[in-house]
Amino acid sequence: MSALPHTVSAEPFDAARTVAEGSVYSEKYMRASQAQLIWWRFKRHRIALVALMFLVPAYLTVLVTEIVAPYPLATRHTSHIFMPPQGLHLFHEGRFIGPFVYDMKGTLDLDTLQRTYTENRSEPKPIRFLCSGEPYRFWGLLDADFHLVCPPENGTMFLLGTDRLGRDMLSRLIHGARISLTVGLVGVAISFALGLFFGGLAGYFGGKIDYWVSRTTETLRSIPELPLWLALSASLPVTWSPILVYFGITLILALLDWPGLARAVRSKLLSLREEDFTAAAVVMGATPGRIIARHLLPNFMSHLIASASLSIPSMILAETALSFLGLGLRPPITSWGVLLSEAQNIEAVALYPWLLMPMVPVMLTVLAFSFLGDGLRDAVDPHSAN
Repeated sequence: MSALPHTVSAEPFDAARTVAEGSVYSEKYMRASQAQLIWWRFKRHRIALVALMFLVPAYLTVLVTEIVAPYPLATRHTSHIFMPPQGLHLFHEGRFIGPFVYDMKGTLDLDTLQRTYTENRSEPKPIRFLCSGEPYRFWGLLDADFHLVCPPENGTMFLLGTDRLGRDMLSRLIHGARISLTVGLVGVAISFALGLFFGGLAGYFGGKIDYWVSRTTETLRSIPELPLWLALSASLPVTWSPILVYFGITLILALLDWPGLARAVRSKLLSLREEDFTAAAVVMGATPGRIIARHLLPNFMSHLIASASLSIPSMILAETALSFLGLGLRPPITSWGVLLSEAQNIEAVALYPWLLMPMVPVMLTVLAFSFLGDGLRDAVDPHSAN
């Protein structure tokens, strides 16, 4: 059997490059901080990056809802009740005009009580940008009238149609995002604080603390969530202000969500507290709080990120379901669940399908958080996907 040919490269040895270009141990990666490494790994997860690009503008919109919405929340147009979405156009009779709409005129059939709208295509109505529109109170504190987008002069702009009171559905969706999106963040913040605290105590100290925390979490998890949500939500006084109802619903969702995280934290800490680095920290005099926060919790950060990414959409769905059933948030508070409560009968689905539009942002937000959680978990712990 003949020997295999062996070739030796004649290129001079480059001492500055000790490993192959593109390796994770290259000079670029060796000098990068942990945050940079996480960001570089996250960018390779394209779907998670798209989800981040959706969620960041959505949450920024929450801060300037009144400016982004074309109409204030309570503005009514009694001559445009149950109007279908107005079409957005760019060209009129072959000429480019820019974004504009046509006027819609409605007629009521007195026999069927059904409204019919027709477009007046004789005159385009250009949409205004960065303009003065209907006045509002910014965050309920300051009077202003500046809008990012305004309806045409002496015209209307209902791109997603109107509801039974003639209110713009697009504006109400934007206002509802402020409540629905923040419920998830505030609720998860409370839930994580409770889960990390009780789970950390049970997992690190064990003994009687572990026993009572475990029995408490098992008891809470054994209760069916939906009946408990309904019972606690129904117990909120009807005389409470909208702000108190909002915080009451958020607190209920958080108190029912923390046992799952506490059990996960407990199981992880029970195994990590036996590791050598934990014993070394104890010998060096570190307090239990420092050991848990600085040494134990970071070792399963990818799991915590995945749990948070799933808890936020779960709370958004829970608030939507409670408000849809009439036991969650109530008008004048506007959330996506409150908007969906107006589409509970078959008449709305058959005649006014645009009232179901709040389902779209709910679905997109839930999917975006799921994809974002997958990307962050893989970026923080590259071996978690294996």
